[in-house]
Amino acid sequence: MKDEILSRIQKKFPLVPKPFEHIANELGLEESEVLAILQKEKDAGIIRQTSAIFDTKRLGYKSSLVAFKIAPQKIDEAVTIINAHPGVSHNYERNHDFNIWFTMAVAPDSKLGLEKTIEILAQKTQADDYIMLPTLKLFKINVKLNTTGKDEKKEKVKKVKHKEIELTPLHHQIIQKVQYDIDFVSEPFKKLIDELDISYDEFFTILQELQESGVMRRFASILNHRKAGFNANAMVVWDVDEQEGEAIGAKAAAFSAVSHCYLRPKYANWPYNLFTMVHGKTTEETNGIIEEMAQEIEAKAHMPLYSSREFKKVRIEYFTPAFQEWEEKNHG
Repeated sequence: MKDEILSRIQKKFPLVPKPFEHIANELGLEESEVLAILQKEKDAGIIRQTSAIFDTKRLGYKSSLVAFKIAPQKIDEAVTIINAHPGVSHNYERNHDFNIWFTMAVAPDSKLGLEKTIEILAQKTQADDYIMLPTLKLFKINVKLNTTGKDEKKEKVKKVKHKEIELTPLHHQIIQKVQYDIDFVSEPFKKLIDELDISYDEFFTILQELQESGVMRRFASILNHRKAGFNANAMVVWDVDEQEGEAIGAKAAAFSAVSHCYLRPKYANWPYNLFTMVHGKTTEETNGIIEEMAQEIEAKAHMPLYSSREFKKVRIEYFTPAFQEWEEKNHG
């Protein structure tokens, strides 16, 4: 039953006053049982965070995947420098000459901008080389680990049309509050609506608007992959024909074990343009999935990049002064 609950909170968290009672009713349990199971999994580090997941770009932030080539003896110091930037959410060492891979975002009011920020980090870390890999086309971003073992190998990836909305001060207030981890209590949103002095109806209506507009991707729990038993997660890069990129990307995204799928630019020193994150419990399982994908994906070459070390994995804190403070401190 634990696995069923973990599956449920990853896929579609109930946006109602008593979400855990809702899940309990679905599974034929008591609310107290669901809360106890979830708290135990959180205490064990299996549940990383339960909160709103936002689309960085729709909030006005500029972002990119970045790869640095850092000399082995300089990695520790370089990682400290990179991780100090508030827009770095993920940072890994991977098995390639480009060995440090991180995601970078800069705020809408950034004076430096994305390229200059990365240039400053490259200088400070003494990177031998670096490449910027912004998203050209997003096919899928949806981390849902198959905790039950019952998920199909393929899934339909829905094309969602987003409504355009103008964010009001109340939208911004709610975004600032729901980006943080909720407590596993009967009414986890009660504290927020009390602070905002609004009703549940108004709160959930705005969350619905944020979701329909694509500003909020979803509200869900994110699991710690390794602690949840998924120890072999590979960023698989593919060299695919740029003219056929959209059709090939859609094929790759259909695999349930793929959580992220993007088209990114090619360079003279980097021929791979399709990026897929593939999750498995063992290297054998993950490699098996990659081989199945290779049977369907028309690629000139592909390469799995496994992470040897995780240096940072957090949610970006949106609309905080930390971004401006970093720029003031580091703009020489």
